Amino acid sequence: MSVNRRTRSVPDDRGLRLWNVGWALAVTFVAAVLVAGGVFYGLVALLDFQGIDRKAKLDAKTLFDLVKLSFGVVAGAGALVALVVAYRRQHVDEVGAHREATRLHTERFSQAVDKLGSDSPAVRLGGVHGLAGLADDAPDDSLRQTCIDVLCAYLRLPFPTDPGELPNPLPDDTPPAEVQRETHQDKKDRYHALREVRHTILRLIGDHYRIAHGTHRSWQGCTLDLTGVTIDGDIDFTGATFAKGRVSFDRATFSDGRVSFDRATFVGGRVTFHRTMFAGGRVTFHEAQFTGSGVTFHEAAFSGSKVSFWGATFSGAVSFHDTAVTGGRVGFSSATFSGTVGFDRSAFRDGPVSFHRAQFSGGQVTFHEAQFTGSRVTFYQATFADGLVIFEDATFSGGAVSFDEARFTGGEVSFEHATLSCGELSFEHATLSCGELSFEHATLSGSEVTFEHAAFSGSRVTFHDTTFSGSRVSFDETTGPAPSGLLTAVGTPVPSAIRLRADWLPTSP
Repeated sequence: MSVNRRTRSVPDDRGLRLWNVGWALAVTFVAAVLVAGGVFYGLVALLDFQGIDRKAKLDAKTLFDLVKLSFGVVAGAGALVALVVAYRRQHVDEVGAHREATRLHTERFSQAVDKLGSDSPAVRLGGVHGLAGLADDAPDDSLRQTCIDVLCAYLRLPFPTDPGELPNPLPDDTPPAEVQRETHQDKKDRYHALREVRHTILRLIGDHYRIAHGTHRSWQGCTLDLTGVTIDGDIDFTGATFAKGRVSFDRATFSDGRVSFDRATFVGGRVTFHRTMFAGGRVTFHEAQFTGSGVTFHEAAFSGSKVSFWGATFSGAVSFHDTAVTGGRVGFSSATFSGTVGFDRSAFRDGPVSFHRAQFSGGQVTFHEAQFTGSRVTFYQATFADGLVIFEDATFSGGAVSFDEARFTGGEVSFEHATLSCGELSFEHATLSCGELSFEHATLSGSEVTFEHAAFSGSRVTFHDTTFSGSRVSFDETTGPAPSGLLTAVGTPVPSAIRLRADWLPTSP
């Protein structure tokens, strides 16, 4: 197996560039003698013995005490010399031990990589566990990262596809021979064996990311490059913290298995799903915390997986720009949006997208130029208490968007310049008690829009310059005043496809 290893910086050898011991001892000894002499003469001056040979006589006892003090200083200097020698010895031993540990790690690393290139899946499996163990015991972070890089690189390598079942009869209408059966069975066995190796790597990655950062065996904070990888097995990132480093699922394909980010915390670093294909299996972000700004699903395609953000909290910035929902299920039920989440230019063509009971309590959620052509998008019982939800310039040409029983208690929901040419937009039983709902400059040319049983008790609902050219719009059994600009936009007489309350209609002169 060939893996390009990035250049790593060798542990700091500059610490070995200490002075020669002989020079260090000589300098320290001279410094000690000078200090001792200075102390001696300083004490003599302090005790006012400038006239030793004249009047004040320095008795033998005092002189002896001064000499003892001077030699005590010299002894301290000697201890300092010993400390210098001990420091040097310890430093050399530590660097030597690190070099030895690095050498042994390199030997074990080479053996593990050789095993990954073996023809035997069992040997490869041993290499996987060997590299994971080496990452745990690596002398420094750079060597740990190298082990993780190799495991990720293995996942990115081409692997055999599932041979499936041997057809019986064969295309030439003959039954398969025994040799053909055995050959086909060998291919199936090898496929499943190599698939087990890949699944083991995925499991080990999840296991190590669930360990708290800073503790032994934790891989949190490392770079995890799963670009282009096919994920057809389970990965468990439950409770993991993505605070630094980079995790890339760019162009990866989720085709089977379950990947869990439940209760994970995204507070920093960068986690990207750029052009990721969610084609099968299940990916969950239940109760995940998005408090950072480095999570992106830019140009991701949801075509068959069940992807759920149930109970997630979006208080940072998350991008779903240019995503395409063409199948599967995408759910944001009971999620809380108080940061910035963008679905700009996304296409909802098939499959349900749910914001059931979501809480919009601040921040901004945008659907600029989004296209709703077939999916059913529901905000059933959602609460809009603050912030902005923007559908400006969005196109509704099929499917259904529902705000049934939603509560608008603040903030703003805007459909300005949106085009509703087909499909359904429903606000049945919605409660608009505060905030603003705007359809200014929107075009309703062939869709069905209903506000039946909605309560307009305090919100500002506006239809200024809205174009009604064929849509069926119903305000039956609503309560509260007529929305601002509605009668002007509808025109007189009111088209039969637009059903307004009788008390909203202008009185005859």
